[in-house]
Amino acid sequence: MLALIEPGSTTAIVFLSICLVLVLVFEFSNGFHDTANAVATVIYTHSLKAQVAVVWSGVWNFLGVMLGGIAVAYALVELIPPDALSPPDGGIAAGMLAAIFISALGWNVATWLFGIPNSSSHALIGALVGIGVEDSLRNGRPLGQGVDWHQVWSVLLSLLVSPILGFGLAMAAFWLLKRTVHDQHLYEPPKEEKPPIWWMRGILILTCTGVSFAHGTNDGQKSIGLIMLTIIGLFPASYALNTAMTGDELHRIAGDMPTAADLIGRYGDDRRQLGVTAAQAIGAGFGRASAGTALPEPERPALRNDMNLVLAELKTAGEAKGIAAPDKARAHEIHETLMGTAQYVPWWVRVLSAVCLGAGTMIGYKRIVTTLGERLGKQHLAPAQGAAAEIVAAGLIGGAGFSGFPVSTTHVVTGGIAGTMVGSGAGIQPATLKRIAAAWVLTLPATVAISAGIFYLLS
Repeated sequence: MLALIEPGSTTAIVFLSICLVLVLVFEFSNGFHDTANAVATVIYTHSLKAQVAVVWSGVWNFLGVMLGGIAVAYALVELIPPDALSPPDGGIAAGMLAAIFISALGWNVATWLFGIPNSSSHALIGALVGIGVEDSLRNGRPLGQGVDWHQVWSVLLSLLVSPILGFGLAMAAFWLLKRTVHDQHLYEPPKEEKPPIWWMRGILILTCTGVSFAHGTNDGQKSIGLIMLTIIGLFPASYALNTAMTGDELHRIAGDMPTAADLIGRYGDDRRQLGVTAAQAIGAGFGRASAGTALPEPERPALRNDMNLVLAELKTAGEAKGIAAPDKARAHEIHETLMGTAQYVPWWVRVLSAVCLGAGTMIGYKRIVTTLGERLGKQHLAPAQGAAAEIVAAGLIGGAGFSGFPVSTTHVVTGGIAGTMVGSGAGIQPATLKRIAAAWVLTLPATVAISAGIFYLLS
C-alpha cells in the first residue's frame, strides 16, 4: 500500500516523519535496554547511587556517539538490498523503514518487559535480514543473491565471538585479580549499602565510564545509519550525497566508472546489466560536476539510487568465485572510493542520536540491573567480578566500535559476568541462562519473520 504514496507528497513526508520518530524511540529503548549493562556493576556494588550512575553513563554514551566513527553504521546499511533502499519505481522506502523500526523496537521492549538482557544489535540485524529475505521472495530472486550473506555472516560472527571472548577474558581477569589482590571483601556480594574500598570503587566507576563510552561509539552508530536512511527519504536533494565532495573528487570517481562497469559486467550477479547502466549514469552525472563545487541538488536522488546498485554489484563482483586478484583489489578500491560520497553524517544527526541514547540510559534500567546482579550467577555480584567483567567489556566494545564490527554490549557484559561467576566457583543459575540463551536463539528468526511480514504488508 505504501508503494502508492507519491514521493515528495505530504503523505510521504508525514509517513517518513513517523519513521524518524520510530528510529529515535528505538535508540531511546537501546539506551535503557543495553546501557543497563554498563551501570549494573556500579549500582549493585553501591559504588554509585543509581540516579548518579545512570546520568553519568548517559553523559558518556552521548560523548561516545559524538566522538565515534561511522563504519558500523554503514556496515549495517549494506545489509539492505539496493532496490529496497531505492525502489526502482521511484517510490519511497517507507515500508522498509517502518518494518525495520517496528520489529526491532517491538522485540527490544518485549525482552525488556521480561528483564531479559537481550541485544538491540541482534534484533536490528534480524530486522535488516528480514528486509532482504522478503525483497528476494517478492522479486523471485534466489536468497543467495538477494541477501548479502557474506556481510550477514561477518556481522553475526562478531556477535557470536564477542560474548565468548567476554566470558573467557573476564574469567581470566577475575582469576588474575584474585591471585594478586587478597582482600576477601572484594570477592563477596555486598551485604549492606556500603561501597567497596576506594581503589576498587574507582575501578568500577572508571569501567562503567569506559563501557558507556564504548557503547555510544558502537550502538550509537546503528541508529545514525537508520536516521540517515530516513532523512535521505525525507530530503533526498539535501542528503542523498555527501555535499562536501567537490567537483574535482567527483571527476576522479567518474573516471573509475568505466572500470566499475567492466568489473560488474564480468563478475556481477543477476542484476549486472542494471549495475553497468547505473555505473555509466554515475560516470556521466559526476563528470558534469563543476570543478570545486558540489553536485547540483536535482541530480542527487537519482545518482544516489544508482550508487546503491553499483556499490552492491561491486561488492558482489569482489567476492565472486574465480575473480582474478588484481580485479578483486580494483573492485574493492572503487567500492571504497564511491562509498565516500555516501558514508557521511551531518553533525545534527550525531546530536540527535546521542541525545536519545543518553536519555534512554537514564530510564528503565532496573529490570536488567537486577537480572545481571542477582539472577545470573548462583551468588550475587561481587565488586571484583563487576570490575573484571567491565574492564574486558570496555576494551572489546570500544575496539569494535572504531574498527567497524557491530558487537553487542549486552552479550559482552553478560558473557563477562558469567565468566567471573564460573571463575569464582559460584556457577550460573540455569533458569536465567536458559532464558538468555532462548532470547539469543529466537531473536534472529523472530525479528527476520516480523520484519519480512511487515515489509510484505506495507509494500
